[in-house]
Amino acid sequence: MNRNKREREYYSIEVADSTFTVLKRYQNLRPIGSGAQGIVCSAYDHNLERNVAIKKLSRPFQNQTHAKRAYRELVLMKCVNHKNIIGLLNVFTPQKTLEEFQDVYLVMELMDANLCQVIQMELDHERLSYLLYQMLCGIKHLHAAGIIHRDLKPSNIVVKSDCTLKILDFGLARTAATGLLMTPYVVTRYYRAPEVILGMGYQANVDVWSVGCIMAEMVRGSVLFPGTDHIDQWNKVIEQLGTPSLEFMMKLNQSVRTYVENRPRYSGYSFEKLFPDVLFPADSEHNKLKASQARDLLSKMLVIDASKRISVDEALQHPYINVWYDPSEVEAPPPAITDKQLDEREHTVEEWKELIYKEVLDWEERTKNGVIRGQPPPLGYAGAAVMEEPPDPPASPWPIAPSPPSDPPSSPETSAIATGPMATSATATGHMGCCR
Repeated sequence: MNRNKREREYYSIEVADSTFTVLKRYQNLRPIGSGAQGIVCSAYDHNLERNVAIKKLSRPFQNQTHAKRAYRELVLMKCVNHKNIIGLLNVFTPQKTLEEFQDVYLVMELMDANLCQVIQMELDHERLSYLLYQMLCGIKHLHAAGIIHRDLKPSNIVVKSDCTLKILDFGLARTAATGLLMTPYVVTRYYRAPEVILGMGYQANVDVWSVGCIMAEMVRGSVLFPGTDHIDQWNKVIEQLGTPSLEFMMKLNQSVRTYVENRPRYSGYSFEKLFPDVLFPADSEHNKLKASQARDLLSKMLVIDASKRISVDEALQHPYINVWYDPSEVEAPPPAITDKQLDEREHTVEEWKELIYKEVLDWEERTKNGVIRGQPPPLGYAGAAVMEEPPDPPASPWPIAPSPPSDPPSSPETSAIATGPMATSATATGHMGCCR
C-alpha cells in the first residue's frame, strides 16, 4: 500500500495509558480491560456498523515467548470458525514495513461480560446447563484441530445477554512447561487439572476437569480449589476429593511421587457433601433438569485420575447437557490449521516478527473493505459508508430461558465480540438478562 495513503487511513488516540494507532473506520474507543497479553478497548466499526473489541498485543516482540504466543494466537484465530470460539474480524498494523513493524491489533466481536461476572448471578438449571453445553462444544471443536487447551478459566470465557458463550483464547501451547516442582509463576491455576499441576502426560479430557471446576464455581459462587501455588493447589484438591489411589501414584515421576506420597492422607468428601441440594436452583419442570443430574456430572468431571474421568463426548451426552444437543454445533467441521508445527516451532525474535508480519499481510490480501474473501458479508454490512454518528447500541434484552433445540435459542452471528483475559465490567452489570 502507498505510504501516504496508509498514513491517511490511520489515527492515534490514548487509551488506558497506551497509544492506539488504528484504522479510521474504528471510532469511539474506550478501554475495557488489560492483561499480560494486551490492552483491549471497545470501538464502533463504521464499515460493519457494529461494536467491536480491539486488542493491542503488548510488546509482542520483547522476547521469544511473547513472539511465539502472538504468532500462535494469530494463526489459530485465523483458522478457527465456530460459534462458541471467539472470531477474528480484522487484524492490522499501522507500520508500513517489516523494519518498522512493532504493533499488532486484533479486532473481534464484543461480548457483554466474562464468566467471572456470571458466576455471581443466580442461574437456573437451563442457563447453567446451556452455558456448559456451549463450553463443551467449543472445546470439542478445538480438540478436533489437535488443540488441547489446558488453561480454561472463567476470565477467558465470555457471554452475551442472550446466553451465547465464546471461548476467548487457545490455552497453553503443547510445549509450555508446567509442573508441581517448577518455579512458581503468576497465573490463575485454580482450574488446572491434576495432570497439569503434577507435570504428567495428558489427554483431551484435561479440559473436562477445568469445566468441572468452572461448573462447581457457578454452583457454589466461589472457587473450588483456590490454591496459592502449585503445591497448595494440589493440597486443596486432595483435601476435598481425597488422596488418589496407588495406581494413580505409580504414574507420577519419582520426585513428584515422593512428595505426593509424603503428604497427609485425606479421605475427602462425598459429592453430596461438597454440593448439597441447597446450592442448586429448583429442579426444572420444563427440561426435567435436576440437582442430582448436575451433581452426577460434577462427580464424573472432577476425577483426579484422568483415565477414569469422563470425556468431552461423554459429557455432551450426559442427561444434564444433552437437552441442547445439536449436531451442527457438536459436530461442526474441524478448523484447517495449515501450520502443522505450530507449537513445536522455535525461532529468533526477528524470525517470529517476520512470520507474524507475513500473517498480517496475508490477512490484508484476503480481505477487502473488511469482508473476508470467500465468505458472505456480515448482516448489516454497508461497505465503506461512513455514518455521521454511530447508533446507540440496542438495549440489552431480558429473554426467557433458552429452549432446547426443538425451539433453538437465538444466536445472532452478528453479535459483537470481546477479547483478552478480561471483560467489560461496565457493560456486564445488568446485561446478563438471561442469567437472572
